Amino acid sequence: MTTGWEAAVEAQIRRAQERGEFDNLPGAGKPIPGRDLPYDESWWIKSFLEREALPSDLLLPTPLQLRRRVEQVPDEVRDLPTEESVRAFVADLNAQIVAWLRTPTGPRVVVRPVNADDTVRRWRADRERTAAGRVAAAQPGQVAQAAKPTIRWRWRLPWRRRG
Repeated sequence: MTTGWEAAVEAQIRRAQERGEFDNLPGAGKPIPGRDLPYDESWWIKSFLEREALPSDLLLPTPLQLRRRVEQVPDEVRDLPTEESVRAFVADLNAQIVAWLRTPTGPRVVVRPVNADDTVRRWRADRERTAAGRVAAAQPGQVAQAAKPTIRWRWRLPWRRRG
């Protein structure tokens, strides 16, 4: 026997089928994804990350996230336009690291603040290298001419002799 609640639900489903509300649903006639795979307890987390196109780094504990961000600093600051923006990025990251160091949670992982001066020095060197590469690629003939030594004229003082 069915209860009144179940009968009401079945009646609503039947009426919706008659109206055609279940026709042409997305995924109709397709196999259920992951049906042949072994059961995974975190399937919903993985599907959420995949569906929303989120990085899997969000699942890491805080110290590992910070350590990964420290490793990726050169790649992240490469496209920043000014030295001040590089220093602001490093200061923000260091503030997060110091906040974690004050109240550490999660596994014990060594995470040290980033040296802003070293980061700016690497940023400048990288920008100079890419600028030189762009100039060399854009004007190969002119760079070869510019590489030749130029003659420097020495000014001589009138009271000195040539000798």
